[in-house]
Amino acid sequence: MFTVREIETLVREIRREHGLPESPFRIDEVRYEEGEDKLFIIAHDRTDKSVVIGNSLVIGKLRERLKVKQVTVYSTLDLLVKWKKLEEAEKLIKGTKLEFLKPIIEAEKRFPPRKWPEVMGNIKTLVFLSFNARPLLGFAERLGLPYWTVGLRYTFPEFEYEPVDGDLKELFFPDERKLLSLAKKKNTELILADFPFPLREEGGIYLLNPFRLLHIGFFELKYLFGFEFPTMVDYEALIEFVAKLTYDGLMESTDGAKIIWRYWRRKR
Repeated sequence: MFTVREIETLVREIRREHGLPESPFRIDEVRYEEGEDKLFIIAHDRTDKSVVIGNSLVIGKLRERLKVKQVTVYSTLDLLVKWKKLEEAEKLIKGTKLEFLKPIIEAEKRFPPRKWPEVMGNIKTLVFLSFNARPLLGFAERLGLPYWTVGLRYTFPEFEYEPVDGDLKELFFPDERKLLSLAKKKNTELILADFPFPLREEGGIYLLNPFRLLHIGFFELKYLFGFEFPTMVDYEALIEFVAKLTYDGLMESTDGAKIIWRYWRRKR
């Protein structure tokens, strides 16, 4: 429906009309998901990606001109990194009770667009309401996991969960010992949280950050599952968390800056 040449021409027109520099760029591929009315532009590298996005102005105008619901830009390098992470994920789950995730990993290798098959997990799960609370719950529900939920007291009043005491730093760096202790009390074999690693096994219990395992960034999670901000945070932990996600390619620097600014304004 859309061609590389057509999109490149339109990007140049929009940049000229709004006084942006005529920077050279290259688009490798465009993919259109007709059912969801989403256009995916795959730029050659991250510099080309920045030119196409144009501080969100260009991408916004592209969506208006093309009359599509959503326009998202990736780079070929982004997808190559994701592919490598997914190959590592396959090795991590091989021979474990989490092999039911393999069809999801295979689907992610074909992203974009995202077409997850119906997968049901039959493993008792503890969801800890850390920073990506709604996506974690959404992931558990999407896979039909039998789960129960805990979270720091007063941090997510819109959710029903078992409140536990703890440091606000745990929203970004979950206390593994505490969660393992809670899991053992209820014979739970899987813990979902914003762990700083994809997957680890401790005494027969799996600690999983599904979004690191599948290499799905913050921007995509918002569209997949929605997002709720915790009512309060530890500011230093927030900055460290955002910096780590950005470094690992799981958050755009602009999104990270907006999140930090949101809480910084409250602090002032």
